[in-house]
Amino acid sequence: MIYIDTSVLLSYYCPEPLSSKAEKIIIRADSPVISPLTEVEFASALARKIREKEISTESSDKILNEFKSHVRQMFYRKIPIDAACYNLAFNWLSGNDTPLATLDSIHLAITSLNNLKIITADKQLARAAHKYGIDYQLL
Repeated sequence: MIYIDTSVLLSYYCPEPLSSKAEKIIIRADSPVISPLTEVEFASALARKIREKEISTESSDKILNEFKSHVRQMFYRKIPIDAACYNLAFNWLSGNDTPLATLDSIHLAITSLNNLKIITADKQLARAAHKYGIDYQLL
């Protein structure tokens, strides 16, 4: 199974250069996986796009409603974030040997502890996945 990083979801729902690649991966995946963190990051990214005048509020509402509909219809398998994920992320970040961002460390911990491959459009996240021996694919 594959864990869909927020960067890939954004490309899937918003017209971007990587949209066709994101669509192929998500459509072909058997039960693509997300987490509650993915949902929060997705909403935050849309809000940022509004602030930066990349999309209108109306477009954002439409995109968010479509995403929420897909989540309700169980197009995505949503897995919880448990204490072990936070502990692993904490340990990685405490090592001071990676520029891994807080939320990215949690995404990687989720994938690591659930034996999932992470699909991302974020080069830094892909490098960290490689470093920690997590199966990944960079769009």
